[in-house]
Parts: sequence; structure tokens; C-alpha cells
Amino acid sequence: MHTVFCSPSRYTQGSNATLSLGSEMAVLGLTGPVLIVAGKTAIAALSDIWRRSLGDFGLAYRVYPFGGECSLAEIERVKRQARDQRAEVIIGAGGGKVLDTARAVAADLELPVVNCPTVASSDAPCSALSVLYTDGGAFLQYRIYGKNPDLVLVDTQVIAQSPPRLLVAGMGDALATWFEARTCIEGNVKNMRGGASTQSALALAELCYRTLLHDGVDALAALQNRTPTPALERLVEANTLLSGLGFESAGLAAAHAVHNGLTAVPQTHSYFHGEKVAFGVLVQLVLERKSESVLEAVLDFATKVKLPTTLAAIGLAEATGELLDRIAARSTADGETIHNEPFPVEPRLVVEAIRDADALGREWQQWHRVTAVG
Repeated sequence: MHTVFCSPSRYTQGSNATLSLGSEMAVLGLTGPVLIVAGKTAIAALSDIWRRSLGDFGLAYRVYPFGGECSLAEIERVKRQARDQRAEVIIGAGGGKVLDTARAVAADLELPVVNCPTVASSDAPCSALSVLYTDGGAFLQYRIYGKNPDLVLVDTQVIAQSPPRLLVAGMGDALATWFEARTCIEGNVKNMRGGASTQSALALAELCYRTLLHDGVDALAALQNRTPTPALERLVEANTLLSGLGFESAGLAAAHAVHNGLTAVPQTHSYFHGEKVAFGVLVQLVLERKSESVLEAVLDFATKVKLPTTLAAIGLAEATGELLDRIAARSTADGETIHNEPFPVEPRLVVEAIRDADALGREWQQWHRVTAVG
């Protein structure tokens, strides 16, 4: 099996980076007409800047307001718009589901794609895949493409104005990168691109984890003050680039499979992808019987940035046996990444691990409260 490493053709990050969107596209030879698939917040924040930046380079464009879900129906709607406009480039601007939709449309129409995340809530922007959901918000499938985005442009001035909870959700998604990468590499399983992992992928995944622990709290404070700082710049890079390269070129395991299982119950639909992944990390560590020191490091970090560590924190305070069985069944479906674990994983094991992870999280919270009072 050959080693395979993949990445976007170009990654640009910095304060007010959107002002250079037109010039960045020109360097890559990307011309109009352009269809921008964008969320409401992105349209409100960036419309004037798009007019200047794209206009300076004569790039005609049209904006399509994103419908809210990366579903098959939404992808088809955007494709019709792109065909009607005779678009030559697709730009996605917004959160992870917007970017996933833009990548799906570009892949189906064989067009270049530019990703402009306005939040650092997931590692989606750099990847060559989309996570598709039903119109109701349940996980449907991963869709993998032949190439990564042509350009990922990250404006940290825009991200500094985003809700803190979204940055924290991105930390939850990134938190899984190192643990899942290590599991996949130790098991010599294929990465998301169908090859073996490189040393570079593992090193980037580990750097991602170290950056979270070192800069997560300070980056969150910077976001709360709406100010790009060096800590926020590093953390955004970890959430977006390091996590994106690490997961795609190393692989996924139980944490993301548990996320997919959690989407099977409607009580979790109001929680973000990274919030559910964060709880999935605890479940994976329990499944793998990791040491107390590893679990404590993850629980400590999650507590500091307010990531979920219990079922109650993702809407499942009253999780019945029937609900847990549904989650476990979806987590262990054929083809799920939980089967990259180095041992057979059956639904019963997942139910037990979820309960144990929840108990650990509740015990940690209780200890943390007692310590704070003392």
C-alpha cells in the first residue's frame, strides 16, 4: 500500500484576508463567472468586500444563499444555479456545511472550488470530502472527491467576530485528530484517501493536539474580545489546517463514528459537529482503555474550554437504553470508521463505552466543582 498525503493547492490565512480573494484567485488562474454559496452571516459581513476584491480583478459573480443543510436536495439546487449562471468557479463562504455543499457541487460539475470559512468550527475547509446529511439533520454518508480545494482562504478578522461556541466546537473536532490518527497509523489502516499515512500526517496531527492544549484557552479569550491575536491565529490554523490535513491523510476512528451515531437521535441535532465529536473522543479513549493520565488531560482541556464531557451536555440527560442502542447501531454500521480500531467493535461495546465515558465526565465535573469551592 502506497503512502498518500493530500492538501489544498493553496492555504492563505490572516486578518482581512478576504480583501485578497481576487488576487489569490488570479495567482491560481481562477476566472469567472463565480458562484458564491454563502450563509446569511457571511453575506452580511462580506458582500461589500467581495464587490471590491473580486471586482478589482473583473470577476463576475452571483451569490446563492445557503439553504441550511448539506443534503442531496440542497446540492442539486446549487448545481442548477451554477449551470444557469455558467459558473467557472464555486466559492463556499460560511460554516462547515456551506463548504461541504460547495465542494460537492464543484466536484459534480468538475469545477475549481475556493473555501472561505467564516468560523473555525471544523476541519472541513481543507478536505476533499463532504459530510452529507438528510434534510432532517441525520448523518447520511461521506462523499470523497478526487482533489482538495484549489484555495482555502481564512480571514481571522471575520472569525474573531464569530460566536465563541463555534470556535470551541472546532476545538472538539480538532481534539479527535491526534487520537484517531494514531489509532489508524498503529493499525496500518487506509487513510481517507485510500493509502497509508505519512510521517508528516502524524506529526501534523500531534502538533494540532499540542496547539489546542497550549493556545485553546487564550484563543477563546481573544475571540470573546473580538481581537485576532497570535494565539487565535495558531488555534485557527490548528482547527482548520492541521486538523484537516491530519484527519484526511491519517484517518478517522471511533470518535467520528460515535458522532455519526449521535446524529441518529433528534435530541442531539441542536449541537454542533465538534461538540459531538468531543464526546466521541472520550468514548474512543474508553474503548481503547487509555491510561488515566490521557483521560485526565482530555477532560481537563475540555472543561477549560467548555466542551461536552457528558451525555447531558449533548442533549441526552435522559438517555434510555433504546436511545443508546440506536446510537451504537449507527456508530458500528458497515463501513464506519469505528472499524479502524484494532479490535472488533460491536454495538454492546459502544453502549458500555458511552455509559463509562458519561460517568467519567460526571465524576470529573463533580471533582472540579468541589475543587473550585475548596
